[in-house]
Amino acid sequence: MTTKLIGVREFRQNMADLYKKARKNNWQFVVLNRNQPIFKVETLSKKDAVIEKLAMDIKEAREDVKKGRVYDFEKICNELGL
Repeated sequence: MTTKLIGVREFRQNMADLYKKARKNNWQFVVLNRNQPIFKVETLSKKDAVIEKLAMDIKEAREDVKKGRVYDFEKICNELGL
């Protein structure tokens, strides 16, 4: 993977085009503000995207449990008419 340095203004103005180039050429970007790196952007594979989504869903589910927003087996059966 090749790393490209890019200014924050250029990144903001050309994000869609840069995304296409990054996918095609397997690039990642280090975004700079006044020659100081502020963040890194890299493309995700489909597998990585699925794993990130799963991690977010698990985090949300854990928060629901902490707040008492859960369904027990009997309630689910009643909702489904079983």
